[in-house]
Amino acid sequence: MEELTFYSYPSCTSCRKTKHWLKANQIDFTERHLFKETPTIEELKHILSLTTEGIDEILATRSQIFKKLDLDFDELTVNELLDILHKEPKLLRRPLLIEGQKLVVGYNPSELLKLSKKKALHQSVS
Repeated sequence: MEELTFYSYPSCTSCRKTKHWLKANQIDFTERHLFKETPTIEELKHILSLTTEGIDEILATRSQIFKKLDLDFDELTVNELLDILHKEPKLLRRPLLIEGQKLVVGYNPSELLKLSKKKALHQSVS
């Protein structure tokens, strides 16, 4: 089974709720502080490839840095976009959970439940 990576920020309410949910459902994960252990360009490329709505799905449009930059993200090349996200991880919605080819953005119990079922199924087969 693939490892679950949980990108979080300790003062983020959604991150705390998600962490509590994961622990309550006994789902193993590796936690990474989104701002201290910023995803690499390759990791960001992978995250972006897992979205169903593209950049809009992972972009924190209500963040101060988003408003301050005042960029049209649709006009950026993929490389420019990845570079900005790497330099300014506060532009990313949080938490981000990645498990293989599965991405969960924000505190989303119905999507987290899919991870939980996948884990339970794997354990019953092992």
